[in-house]
Amino acid sequence: MSFGAIDATLVGELSRIVGEAHVLTDPEITAGYVVDWTRRFTGSTPLVVRPGDTAATAAVMEVLSAARIAVVPQGGNTGLVGGSVPLAGEAVLSMRRLNACEPVDELATQVTLGAGVTLADAQAHVAASGLSVGVDLAARDSATIGGMVATNAGGINVLRYGAMRAQVVGIEAVLADGTVVSHLAGLEKDNTGYDLGSLLAGSEGTLGIITRVRLRLHPTQPERATALLAFESAADAVIAAAALRRSVASLHALEAVFEGAMALVSSHLGVAPPVGSLNDGGASNSDVGAAWLIAEAAARTDPSDELGTAVADLEDLVVDAAVALEPAARQRLWAFRENVTEAISAAGIPHKLDVTLPAARLAEFTDGVEAVIRAVDPEAQPLLFGHLGDGNVHVNVLGPDGAEPADDVDGAVLRYVAELGGSISAEHGIGTAKLAELHLNRSEAELAVFGAIKRALDPAGLLNPNVLLP
Repeated sequence: MSFGAIDATLVGELSRIVGEAHVLTDPEITAGYVVDWTRRFTGSTPLVVRPGDTAATAAVMEVLSAARIAVVPQGGNTGLVGGSVPLAGEAVLSMRRLNACEPVDELATQVTLGAGVTLADAQAHVAASGLSVGVDLAARDSATIGGMVATNAGGINVLRYGAMRAQVVGIEAVLADGTVVSHLAGLEKDNTGYDLGSLLAGSEGTLGIITRVRLRLHPTQPERATALLAFESAADAVIAAAALRRSVASLHALEAVFEGAMALVSSHLGVAPPVGSLNDGGASNSDVGAAWLIAEAAARTDPSDELGTAVADLEDLVVDAAVALEPAARQRLWAFRENVTEAISAAGIPHKLDVTLPAARLAEFTDGVEAVIRAVDPEAQPLLFGHLGDGNVHVNVLGPDGAEPADDVDGAVLRYVAELGGSISAEHGIGTAKLAELHLNRSEAELAVFGAIKRALDPAGLLNPNVLLP
């Protein structure tokens, strides 16, 4: 499919819509828009446009559509699968200026936010009303609400509130030709046909450009207790996770860090984990940790007794445990989870594969994936962590001295996931990184439906043409 060219006339039209300062063509200025967060995926763009509201976004898309210019919508650019950068010279539509936070609807416990609002700003905005956003993740200072919906982001509270799709009660978006579709009433019961919000959630900008989102909010749970638990095996950690989910009604997060990742983040922080020795050859087997869980309970009243009792009931499953109540002490425990991604990034350029496994196959996967990786690249180092409460494991793979591992590692891991009945993408989408493996989880009939929806909403194929759809 051929696309149109960008010339001075087109740039002038766009400048009249959004202002000259928000039409960027200088390569030195646009350079920050063409590299993804992982540094694995780098593209190029002749044009970055930064609209300030839905009307401007629609007008921009009308111009670009008429000129047959392919477009990559971009929020905080924190994606990990190459889905938010212009891989083949597309124009970039940056949504960061759509950052309006509308008043909180306290009666409905909902709020409408611009697509460019960061998660951190959204959290701060609703906190004054005693409410919280259901999804939280470490990239909260950069990740934008529109991008989180477009990728159906998950994060650390999925086991309690669900992923981003479950938070969406209304949406406004611009289609490829500039048409605006808006359904922001936020009614909890509204059976008037197709759910456009649910359709656009997880669509990775291939069907429409999200401009405003109405989110369901949740009562703030101010009292928290956090436990860091060490286990001799991944299997023990999986059993313990299931027990905690059954017995702790206030369970808010259940995160896992496995041995290689724990060693790396501990080195990065310059602090040994407070429970479960790392295997340096000198610790006894009963002291060594192979897996760690961070379990956090949150409620209106102190949940420490509930969490403490549940941890005690785990008995011999646990090598050792540390429980913290004060914010500073809790943060010290969380540091071993929230800094893993930073530690891996500092160590090199990893291949990042976020996957979901059935609970019954989780331990089999974490124990077996290293052999799968080493069969392809004997020098590659697997680093595993993730959201054990919902079966999501982040598989990061580094080559020697921080180099990228062999490209074939990705396909081998994803095929192994599919063999075990899992999903090749848990929360970051397909992007371009996993496009060739989408058939592992989706049938020919499903992919045909995907294509039909794409053609109906974007017949010229202008929106994010290099992601999701094979």
